[in-house]
Amino acid sequence: MTLEAPSVSPTADPPPPAPPGRALELIFRVAGVVIAVLATVLTAALEIFLSPLRLGGVPIGVAVPAAVLANLALCWFAVTTVGRRWALAVPWALWTLIMFFAAGMRTTEGDYLISGEDWVALVMILVGSLTFAVYTYRLILKRPPVTKQ
Repeated sequence: MTLEAPSVSPTADPPPPAPPGRALELIFRVAGVVIAVLATVLTAALEIFLSPLRLGGVPIGVAVPAAVLANLALCWFAVTTVGRRWALAVPWALWTLIMFFAAGMRTTEGDYLISGEDWVALVMILVGSLTFAVYTYRLILKRPPVTKQ
């Protein structure tokens, strides 16, 4: 009695795609940092210009939730695109420097961009910086993913 060998199908599964090269990965990381820097400058300027916004002479404080939402988005974007936790430091440091310069810079008329009497701007700076700090703290508490190599 003879047994026939099972037939091998002629259409074998194609090999899995090769992982992207190190150069392509580096390009994406650098692009992620550059875009995060540009977005930080844009959102910081927007928050500064929203801080004196008033409705009927009463400050409405729209800059505070804008700072929270924009900074959360910046944190998520920087960490996600770069793939490293250190990427969070770039928009945080840049945003803080922009706020420090805005608080000490005068316009051509002699006014400050952020005055010491503008409580909305001061709360925006506090809450915006705390947003970065809380996101960083949550990243520290989260365990890094286990990867098989």
